[in-house]
Amino acid sequence: MSKPIKYWAVVPAAGVGKRMQADKPKQYLAIAATTVLEQTINRLLQADVFSAISVAISKEDPYWSELECSRHEKIVTADGGKERADSVLSALKSLRKQASDNDWVLVHDAARPCITTSDIIHLVKALKEDDVGGILALSSHDTLKNVAGVSITETMDRSVIWRALTPQMFRYGMLKKALEQAKGNPAITDEASALEMQGLQPKIVAGRADNIKITRPEDLALAEFYMKQQEMENDND
Repeated sequence: MSKPIKYWAVVPAAGVGKRMQADKPKQYLAIAATTVLEQTINRLLQADVFSAISVAISKEDPYWSELECSRHEKIVTADGGKERADSVLSALKSLRKQASDNDWVLVHDAARPCITTSDIIHLVKALKEDDVGGILALSSHDTLKNVAGVSITETMDRSVIWRALTPQMFRYGMLKKALEQAKGNPAITDEASALEMQGLQPKIVAGRADNIKITRPEDLALAEFYMKQQEMENDND
């Protein structure tokens, strides 16, 4: 008898967020009375689909242990690495005694605190029978340019361009193998790119536009605005 498929979450949270120009990593900046990372983790917990959530934290991080969510029964703390892929791989290894190769892992950016339960469920339902997995993404509405220096070399076909979001959902064993084999490759900027290097073709699942990644100072206010809009949306359901 085969084991029931479980779902796990991984949150790489070892980055320093240099573009924020803040006195601490961006995942610890204040937002909606808590921190960005707490908002993100609480959103994942609220979805109520994960057996555990592994959070990859820098060894020099003085903030994580102070957060209440770090002590939640479903939270596992893993050592963060130099690059995102290193942190994700470390988090996967922290789950190896619990997770089976055929289980699903959803990797989510620490700095995307506006993820909704509806998008998580939408992703899971769309991909749970898939052979490879895939990612939440957003189709491009902007005109896109290829540039050399400051000069435009061509206008790209935006109808085939999508912006990668998270979560990104892949089988535990498949993702772990792909990241191990791609270790040190600077072209691996997300989990899907590691699977692509294996010759696989992850699927696209359309996500919400308010699932933004906090990268610059002005993104904090925008994320708070989206959170308030989501609260109003939930109140009207």
